[in-house]
Amino acid sequence: MDILNQLAVALGFATLAGLNLYLTVLVTGLAIRMDWIQLSSQYDQLSVLGSDAVLIAAGIFFALEFFSDKIPWVDSLWDGVHTLIRPVGGGLLAIQTLGTSDPAFDVIIGLLAGGTTLVSHGFKAGTRLVVNASPEPVSNIVVSTAEDVAVVGGLALMAWNPLVAAVVFIAFLSFALYVTPRLFRRSKAFLWLLWHNLGSGFR
Repeated sequence: MDILNQLAVALGFATLAGLNLYLTVLVTGLAIRMDWIQLSSQYDQLSVLGSDAVLIAAGIFFALEFFSDKIPWVDSLWDGVHTLIRPVGGGLLAIQTLGTSDPAFDVIIGLLAGGTTLVSHGFKAGTRLVVNASPEPVSNIVVSTAEDVAVVGGLALMAWNPLVAAVVFIAFLSFALYVTPRLFRRSKAFLWLLWHNLGSGFR
């Protein structure tokens, strides 16, 4: 049962990192630092998330993302930059969660978790492109806030029951795999407009 719980937690971190990597690390680190959760022995390696250096770095980058996420165009640019960063972060969180000493297994876990993070990241980025097609900024703020609430709620669910959380995450990932291609197809016109505007700016 312990290994199943660990796998479920690793899946949760990988999924939530695709929505907001820095908030995932920050909330987990604060929960560890403030003793809101007690780490059992198999999760000792996660204690590093509660260190000063990690909390400060996560806090700074979360603050940047918090504001960037609510500005049309800027949020999509931020997502583009994080297409590599989030999967790498999700993979590292999963490796740290499982805490193995087998390099080959770590690589496999990192690849699987990184792919999982990329799925949720793709859903987030695709949703933002569709939302950005709207001329008003309120929808960006609503969607960004909903994502942050989902991350905190997902972490709380993981702390309460990792296996139940895993079922929810698998359902979300399945939905994301189905919907994301449709989101990007719908936003083709927006992408063309973005490219056109950027091109005009350099002339």
